[in-house]
Amino acid sequence: MGIPVDDQIAVLMRGTQYGDEETRRVMERELRERLEEGRPLRVYLGVDPTAPDLHLGHSVPLRKLAQFQELGHECTFLIGDFTAMIGDPSDKDKTRPQLTREQVLANVETYTRQAFKILDPGRTTIRYNSEWLSRLTLADTVRLASHFTVAQFLERENFAKRFERGEAIHLHEFFYALMQGYDAVALETDVQIGGTDQTFNILAGRRIQQLFGQQPQILITLGILPGTDGRLKMSKSLGNAIPIDTTPEDMYGKLMSIPDFAMRTYFDLLTRFHPNEIERLFQELRSGDRHPRDVKMILAREVTAIFFGDAAAAEAEAYFVRVYRQRERPTEMPTYELQEPKNIVDLMAELNLVKSRSEARRLIKQGGVRLDGERVTQFDTVVEPRGTRVLRVGKHTFVALREVETTET
Repeated sequence: MGIPVDDQIAVLMRGTQYGDEETRRVMERELRERLEEGRPLRVYLGVDPTAPDLHLGHSVPLRKLAQFQELGHECTFLIGDFTAMIGDPSDKDKTRPQLTREQVLANVETYTRQAFKILDPGRTTIRYNSEWLSRLTLADTVRLASHFTVAQFLERENFAKRFERGEAIHLHEFFYALMQGYDAVALETDVQIGGTDQTFNILAGRRIQQLFGQQPQILITLGILPGTDGRLKMSKSLGNAIPIDTTPEDMYGKLMSIPDFAMRTYFDLLTRFHPNEIERLFQELRSGDRHPRDVKMILAREVTAIFFGDAAAAEAEAYFVRVYRQRERPTEMPTYELQEPKNIVDLMAELNLVKSRSEARRLIKQGGVRLDGERVTQFDTVVEPRGTRVLRVGKHTFVALREVETTET
């Protein structure tokens, strides 16, 4: 490969996070040794299709995989259609619900298309771990399990907390690390990419590879992106996710909704800016030379441009300024013909603006519903047909309610 090893190391180790400096030094040394062999490395990222959509949290390791790809390495995007049915306990302090095969396959359909917003389709190998995991026998599983102890698993923070609280830890949850470790064997991988919450699983893969006579894979672990609340890991199930498969306006608006204290993490994990540029930006923020809103707009424009291009990001910013900062209505919005008076909660549910009537009542209670610019405060509010009215639900959803005159016969 023609790219100097030092240059590759600088790119590939950027943004990585490890539990301690010694682990970082070991991983960087092993990566350097493997690169000096002068061959394309086999690199993979695994994602379990536990929900139908990828979000910006998934994009962090996906972009690292794309960096390996751009440097000429062999990259595999592994869809964990088998492990998704077990449920990864890595980031959970309770048992993750198990999915049926049908649920997993339904989610798989959208994953590849969304991943190709970041990866080069022509240089990406797509694999499914059911190819090999579904063929493991009980004897195979017992042999894998014999190389680990219960004590090792209970040292994991999430398991330890549950054990201390006297909560159930199901036996199948221990299998997840074994199955992910076997993925590394099946792919004969040199490098596995993942979040810091995957460290235990990736280390298990190193150990299992050695048992099969393979070189142990190198960990490339990255920080965890918090959701729009700024605290919890981004997750659709927690309602704090920013989907990849959305509109530029929606992505920009959701990025503008993150709390100020989370901005630095978003800049570090999502943007293309050099670390020195980011540090200079935040020095200006601390000194008062830049307003937090303006820094957040730089973030929102940059991330939106990564996925949709500069022109779309500029239009999304103009839309945000017009609608949210100047409190103007969008020039275009869905129209609903209102023929008769309707209760506000029923109307929101009927228009699929909320998942349930209870969510509609919660939004009203939180002040997140406006009718013609006025906040709706009562659950029994009746929306009367009157010309064209504008219903706003949350920060991003507008619906025009157009009166339909009835003709008496």
